[in-house]
Order: sequence, then C-alpha cells, then structure tokens
Amino acid sequence: MTPEEPTPPRRNTLAVWLATGLGVGLLAPAPGTFGALWGLPLTWAYFQLPGAVWPWVAATVVLLVGVPICDRAARDLNMKDPGPVVWDEFASVPLVFVLTPNLGLWTAVLGFGLHRLFDITKPWPCSRLERLPGGWGIMADDVAAALYAAVTLYALQWAFCTWCS
Repeated sequence: MTPEEPTPPRRNTLAVWLATGLGVGLLAPAPGTFGALWGLPLTWAYFQLPGAVWPWVAATVVLLVGVPICDRAARDLNMKDPGPVVWDEFASVPLVFVLTPNLGLWTAVLGFGLHRLFDITKPWPCSRLERLPGGWGIMADDVAAALYAAVTLYALQWAFCTWCS
C-alpha cells in the first residue's frame, strides 16, 4: 500500500468477535484489563477438568488456537497488535496459576494483578517476544507475562502462605 492510498476499513469478522472477547475489547475503556477478567472464569473451568493434565491440555489448546485467531483479527482490524484484541490476555491468565496449589479469592486477585503488572510493564523478554510476527507476537508476550506472574505468585505463597487458600 502506498502512502496516498486510504487505509482499508476495519472489518467485523468472526475472528475479530472471538479475539475481542465477544466484543469486550471493542467497548471497554481498558480492554486488556477487562479482557483479562475473562481469564478468571476460564481458569476456574480448567480446574474443573478431571486429573492434573487435562486443565493444561485445555490451556495449551486455547493458547495455540489463539495464534491464528489473533493474527486474522489483527489483519481484519488493520493493526499490528490491536488493543481491542484480548484473546492473548484471557488465554494467558490461567498460566498464572500453574504453580498454585490452592486457588482462593485472594490468590486469584493477586495473580490477576501480577499478570496485569507484567503484561503492562513488559519486562524482558516480553518486550522482545512482542516483535514476533502476527499472532505469535500478540500471544507470546502475554504468555511470558503470565509465567513471570506465576513465579512471583509462587514465591509470595511460599513466603506468606497464611493467605494462600
């Protein structure tokens, strides 16, 4: 596209609808935070699956399916890493609790806050992962932020386990 050509219009497609958390990312004033809230019921749903492996199989599938969905939504919205796309936020929130033995209210609140902190501040390598092409770049920085949050939450629980349930 040359500089004199107009920007193509944004398209509302199924990929945009899914990637924006059923439209939440298009309407919310802080789309990443509101989109990440979808990750808490998703985490609860994963923990309802039987066994120790199935929750993480489900989480992996949702993350991997998010790569092409976010890639397509970004192209449909004509943006590299669109703010309204929140699949990366809600799909990565369950990873925060991978090391958490007990998922109580305070653990969920703290884990959510840590995820947002690391996603917003983007410590290394989150900022580098964001440069990956397409949907990989959209998803990878949030996965790294979730892993930072998981380690931090684990360390806090180890140090102060009186509130961990």
